[in-house]
Amino acid sequence: MQKAELAKYKAMLEAKRDELARGQRNRADIAIEKTPDLLEEVQLTADRELAIRNLHRESGLLRSIRAALARIADGTYGICLNCEQEIKPKRLDAVPWAAYCVQCQELADRQELDHKEPSELVTDAEAA
Repeated sequence: MQKAELAKYKAMLEAKRDELARGQRNRADIAIEKTPDLLEEVQLTADRELAIRNLHRESGLLRSIRAALARIADGTYGICLNCEQEIKPKRLDAVPWAAYCVQCQELADRQELDHKEPSELVTDAEAA
């Protein structure tokens, strides 16, 4: 992959990382609120559960983005973590934090791929 392409993906990843990091700071939505109205309490509980799911999804995405930035730094960005083939630029344009080619991602989605999550690779790299 050429330097210009890497710089483009790095900028995309950093922008998305910064956007998600700003959202992670707003955790007031998961605070438990009590109200004497039972119906309102049920609504608040549903809202809190939705906020927790969104926070979980966004934190997972943030880990994937950090892992992609680590792969850029170590020179392995754009290479599938499973089959070690180049990930097509079209896929990286759509999902710049992609760690797998389309075929391997389909296997991972069906849980037929024995792999580490990309976010685990960042944790392993930070520990070393």
